[in-house]
Amino acid sequence: MLMLLFAVYLHWLPAGGYGTAAHFVLPTITLAAFSVAIIARMTRSSLLEVLNQEYVRTAHAKGVPARGVVFRHALKNALIPILTVVGLQFGALLGGAVLTETTFAWPGIGRLLVSAVSSRDYAVVQGIVFIFASMYVVVNLAVDVLYGYVDPRIHYG
Repeated sequence: MLMLLFAVYLHWLPAGGYGTAAHFVLPTITLAAFSVAIIARMTRSSLLEVLNQEYVRTAHAKGVPARGVVFRHALKNALIPILTVVGLQFGALLGGAVLTETTFAWPGIGRLLVSAVSSRDYAVVQGIVFIFASMYVVVNLAVDVLYGYVDPRIHYG
């Protein structure tokens, strides 16, 4: 729909290919819109839950500005579920990259996967699946390590 609106009807952006900065706009919006919406909803619900806690009311009562309460106190404590969702959305981005690269004629590992599947090149398919799985494991490991930095009560040992 983005391609139809912005490339075909309005002629503002190119429909496919790569090269200039304008070629990045539609694939980026296509790939990021779903994940950004989920992360924004999770951030909102986590913050609403944390903002009702007693320590937030105490910070307000002590005279801490509202912006400081949200960023220093509330967001820090609401970050654990947000990090979890960000880590899980990485898998959705990998899967979305396959579709996005194919749709917008971008050369990349997703498009290579599609061409390998269509030509039944099993070795390439296995390699790409292994790379995707490895990337997903590394990102989830990084999220687990970040838990310890965000919340000092969490420690591995």
